[in-house]
Amino acid sequence: MSTQSSDWRESIDDVDASIIDGFQSGFPVVPRPFRVLGEAVNVSEAEALERVERLYERGVFRRFGPVLNPPVIGSSTLAAVQAPEDRFDEITDVINAYPQINHNYRRDHEWNMWFVVTAGSRQRRDEILDDIETRTGCTILNLPMLTDFYINLEFPVVNADRFARETDGPGESGFGSTKVDATRISEDATGDLSEFEAELLLEIQSGFPLSRTPYADIAATLDADVPDVVAGIERLLDAGCIKRIGCVVNHIVTGFDSNCMVVWDVDDEELDERGVAVGDLPYVTLCYHRPRRPELDWEYNLFTMIHGRDAAAVDEKIDELAAEHLPFDHERLYSTETLKQTGARYEELV
Repeated sequence: MSTQSSDWRESIDDVDASIIDGFQSGFPVVPRPFRVLGEAVNVSEAEALERVERLYERGVFRRFGPVLNPPVIGSSTLAAVQAPEDRFDEITDVINAYPQINHNYRRDHEWNMWFVVTAGSRQRRDEILDDIETRTGCTILNLPMLTDFYINLEFPVVNADRFARETDGPGESGFGSTKVDATRISEDATGDLSEFEAELLLEIQSGFPLSRTPYADIAATLDADVPDVVAGIERLLDAGCIKRIGCVVNHIVTGFDSNCMVVWDVDDEELDERGVAVGDLPYVTLCYHRPRRPELDWEYNLFTMIHGRDAAAVDEKIDELAAEHLPFDHERLYSTETLKQTGARYEELV
């Protein structure tokens, strides 16, 4: 069991717990949102804001505000390189310097550095990949998402669970309610945003201001009216450009640091059926289809992710997946170091 899980837990009370597990999504899009949050947990507006600020300062929350949906807004991909150990730090610095790289992890595999690129267009995304390949001299394994079966990193953390959702199945307490289906993803997608929506999304991509009036603060920055900002954010939610709004939990700090990406060689004719079935399992936090790259000896087409506090429990669940749901060749790529972790960021939007 992770040693981190008890340290942070000792510093919070029941009200903090209600905020942490109750507002990872569904944060109010109203002029005074912390007043609504305070009413929900029986504290004042000022105390609700103070508690969120304190949890952010302690690292329990990584961000406050929107979680963007890159495949809807523009073009994104998961990429990997085989970084020589004697150049690992150098290559990390090159890759992390791009603002469009929002996640980067060392994984226990020959493809040992995995990062996500987000951009407003496929052209810009590929320019970044080409630039990284030129500057590092490393061949890039480019694996854009082709089908989204299930993606949801919202799960309860104020517990002693060994893995995500161990005691909280689909539909309970608001968790696990994300729809599970085979949603095709286009590499050439654009959010079809108005000029104001594009400016608004670029303004909020790093999060909301931590204040009693975050939407008014955003409006002031954009020289806009508060009702227009509120309406714009609601439209971005409805269009799927924003997946959720809330307090984004730091799963490492809260003890879910045994995280494994498992890649599977699934028969193509069974892929959709298997993907939907596995995405519906409560302990699977991510499930999606990415292309095979046989020219780089990459034969895997289904990706699953399991988050846990206990590596043995995570392995147990992977064993269960292989025995009962995915009887195919697979590899387990445990993350061993977080090299970069931010929300998706864009320099421009088409």
